[in-house]
Amino acid sequence: MIEHDVVIVGGGLAGCRAALEIARTDPSLKVALVAKTHPIRSHSVAAQGGMAASLKNVDTQDSWQAHAFDTVKGSDYLADQDAVAILTQEAPDVVIDLEHLGVLFSRLPDGRIAQRAFGGHSHNRTCYAADKTGHAILHELVSNLRRYGVQIYQEWYVTRLIMEDNEAKGLVMFHLLDSKIAVIRAKAIMFATGGYGRVYNTTSNDYASTGDGLAMTALAGLPLEDMEFVQFHPTGLYPVGVLISEAVRGEGAYLINAQGDRFMVNYAPSRMELAPRDITSRAIAYEIRASRGANLDGSAGGPFVYLDLRHLGREKIMSRVPFCWEEAHRLVGVDAVTQPMPVRPTIHYCMGGIPVNTDGQVRRNGSELVEGFFAAGETACVSVHGANRLGSNSLLECVVYGRRTGAKLAEYVQNRKLPVIDEQNYIRATEEEIESLLAQPGKYRINQIREQLQDTMTDFCGVFRTAELMREGLERMEEIEARSHQIYLDDKGKCWNTELVEAMELKSLMVVGKTILGSAFKRQESRGAHFREDFPSRNDHQFLKHSMAYYSPLEIKIEYMPVVVNMFEPQERKY
Repeated sequence: MIEHDVVIVGGGLAGCRAALEIARTDPSLKVALVAKTHPIRSHSVAAQGGMAASLKNVDTQDSWQAHAFDTVKGSDYLADQDAVAILTQEAPDVVIDLEHLGVLFSRLPDGRIAQRAFGGHSHNRTCYAADKTGHAILHELVSNLRRYGVQIYQEWYVTRLIMEDNEAKGLVMFHLLDSKIAVIRAKAIMFATGGYGRVYNTTSNDYASTGDGLAMTALAGLPLEDMEFVQFHPTGLYPVGVLISEAVRGEGAYLINAQGDRFMVNYAPSRMELAPRDITSRAIAYEIRASRGANLDGSAGGPFVYLDLRHLGREKIMSRVPFCWEEAHRLVGVDAVTQPMPVRPTIHYCMGGIPVNTDGQVRRNGSELVEGFFAAGETACVSVHGANRLGSNSLLECVVYGRRTGAKLAEYVQNRKLPVIDEQNYIRATEEEIESLLAQPGKYRINQIREQLQDTMTDFCGVFRTAELMREGLERMEEIEARSHQIYLDDKGKCWNTELVEAMELKSLMVVGKTILGSAFKRQESRGAHFREDFPSRNDHQFLKHSMAYYSPLEIKIEYMPVVVNMFEPQERKY
């Protein structure tokens, strides 16, 4: 059996930053990082715009308190304000620390770190590395993990969290290269497995974002928090869905409809294109509904609007947002220097996730914690984003709470013993599950079921929701789940069997999708990214609380947990 003091699942920013903190704090600890891709291919590398911090390099009037207020207001007052205070107070320090680790941030003429405007922020506080910020940060973190000797198990897929007696004891994992199954035990387990964008049919997320950590947690009998809050990024490149960073609007780009009107003046006149993402996404959806969207031939009534950079000029576009220009040019043949980009909302981020306290320890319910189990990053819900995340706060959360959780883990495992696990029992069960998948004479290909699931989530739990829509969505999900047990695999081999991995990921997508729908159906209000046309107003009296969803194949059971309100009283959210 493989043994480590701490095992972290996920090779993105949160997992790497936690591993680095443990290694820095106590170099004698054996730390392992398990990732289903090479860590440099984690979805964090796709993060473009930057990370927020009140460094005051551009705006001397900024403060952590202003950053905290913007974050809480942006969250539609569902964020836990103690967690937000930690996030915003520690932000400047983690940016400087990243710089010292070697991250090449963009600079002001005097050499200080540059900061740009971002949606929902009242000050220019977003630090960036052109429009490749996640890429710049993750490369340096992975390099530092090598320097500190952290063991990296790359291209291993974790199939099960071993939970016994309210304690996380280890993992079962599957090697993509040769189908070897291994059990790994540790004094503490941390999940940093990212989001679940692939539950929907159009997403800015990569193909690996299938919600595996969330599904394993739910299948272990633990709750998932605030899963109804799914963020649509306003500017997904049409028709491919990849992200056109908010940094483009931060640099001054306009959103225009088929008539050439800057329509955000009708939805958020004070912030225009830099309104929070939920408001901007709904505004675009309303324009498309009202037949003011565009078609590829330039006529009105189409499925997208335009993001117009032309007035910025070639030099600014190529120096500040070169990757976004390249994406549009390569994928849809648009030269953003002379043509507007076609965009529409695309699934981007999950505000909900595995419930944790501010030290990253996983909650069993509203009052109890799970021994030996931690989480951070997009897969966790601490909750600093509440019902809607502000742009450039996600990289910040990964680094602040990755570092914080790593520090807690280094302390937590000091006096713990390695748990006792019946290794062969878990290996046998996993072998039987895999053999069953390979042998079953089903009648559906995996992609058929996956597309039905993604289309159902998009059509019945999208930007606009109603009870009637979601009830039908839940019924369809039951039918799709029944069909998912009738898939067949063509590839029966043991070498790099990607079809087998896709079959396991399909199970994750199904669990996560049903949990999102079940949570959204029960929240009878509109708040942040969760917009109910049958309940269009926010209802603080009944729903200023976090949902805790417990999964079972028969139903999603919902409990609630209070929101921490200790700085800013909820008020009407206007921009």
